[in-house]
Parts: sequence; structure tokens; C-alpha cells
Amino acid sequence: MPAPVTLTGRTVRLEPLTEQHAEGLAAAAAEDRSTYGFTAVPQGLDGALEFIATAQADLAAGRSLAFATVRAGDGLVVGSTRFLELDYWQGPVVWPPLPAGPVGDPATAVPDAAEIGRTWLSRHAQGTGINTEAKLLMLRHAFETWGVQRISMRADARNLRSRAAIERLGATPEGVRRAHSRGLDGVVRSTAFYSILAEEWPAVRDIIELRIAAAISPSAPDRGIGQGMGHELDQECVRPAGPLIPA
Repeated sequence: MPAPVTLTGRTVRLEPLTEQHAEGLAAAAAEDRSTYGFTAVPQGLDGALEFIATAQADLAAGRSLAFATVRAGDGLVVGSTRFLELDYWQGPVVWPPLPAGPVGDPATAVPDAAEIGRTWLSRHAQGTGINTEAKLLMLRHAFETWGVQRISMRADARNLRSRAAIERLGATPEGVRRAHSRGLDGVVRSTAFYSILAEEWPAVRDIIELRIAAAISPSAPDRGIGQGMGHELDQECVRPAGPLIPA
């Protein structure tokens, strides 16, 4: 399984999720829960501790690598995100292909494909550009350190804002799997799938870096590209107008 790692950017730091983040995680999740419609978000300190314990169990099993999303300027915990659906393609070819664990020492293994998801941010951190830079850090680590072949992302098909945000990152739509699973509201949901391949990563990286540069530099010639970038790319957990969906 991949070793826990801290990823540091200009506005955000992604730290391996541990019990020391529990109080900050609980505070971040309590700000305005009406913004969490499509992503499971912990509630209260006990909920945060359970959230962390589950993430650590998944790490030990080689299923995911979770982060606390920390604002770089003051060290405030503002949310969480993770790599999940880690897939390893080393070793003999097996048919039909099934998700497989690492070959050799699991402590040093890195995946060949993974998914980025389970992302949520506190209300005040949404729209600040933190999530955009966090995605850049995770994608760069996956493609340039692990050397993965593919990163996947998904969204509830009803979550049009999240789907637009993923597409603005440069991910390729792969279609919608109808009646795929049950959503947090108990309704059977369809799921939109996206991916970025290794050969596409340089162009995707340029797109994200350009958006970040345009958003932080008022004099940048491509300022129009960055307008609204932070708001649109930081809303993965925001629900559309309607009744409150419990999270």
C-alpha cells in the first residue's frame, strides 16, 4: 500500500488523516451542514473519530489513503479528501481481471490506478481555491511519484455542479452508470464517471496551473479563465436547491 505522505501547496496542506485531526474535522463539518448533500461528512467529535478510524482501517487494508485538508496559512483543518479504489496490475495476468492487491512488499508498493474522492470542505473554505490546489497536489503525486496509468473520479449524476467542476479540471467523461447505487438520501442514484490517463496528465496539469495562476494574479492575461474558478471547483459537496439531504 502507498506510504502516507504530506502534500504541501501554496494555500493548502494535505496531511495523513489521524486522531489529532478529530477536533478540527468536527468543527469544520459543523459550520453549515446544509452544504453536504452528496458526500458523507462526519457529525460531532464521535463522528469524526469514527470517520478517522474507518479511514485508518482502509489504509491498513490497502484500500485508500485519506488526508485532512489543512489551510496552509494558519493550520486550520477545513475538510478531507482521499485516494481510494487503489488497483495494482503487477504480477501474472489474471482473467477475468479483478481488483488486486500489491505484489511483493505491500509497505513499498504503489498502485497502477486509483480514484480521488470522498472530498468535502467546510462552508467557509468552499470557493477559496483550496480544493483546486488540493486536486493538483494529488494528481501530481499520483502521476509523477506513483506513476499511475489512470486516475478516476465520480459524482452523483444529480450533482451537476460537481460534474462541471470535474470536467473543468480536464477529466474525460466516461458516461453515466444508471441506477448504480443508493445515494445518501436513500434514492437510487446514477453515477457519472470520469478519468485522466497518464498521457493526458501534462495537458491537464497545464490547465489547472493556468486556472490557479489566473485566479491569484489580477493582471494575468488569462484572467477570464480564472473567474469563478475557486467557487466552481470547490463545491464537490454542495447540493442543489431542495430539501435537506442528511449526511
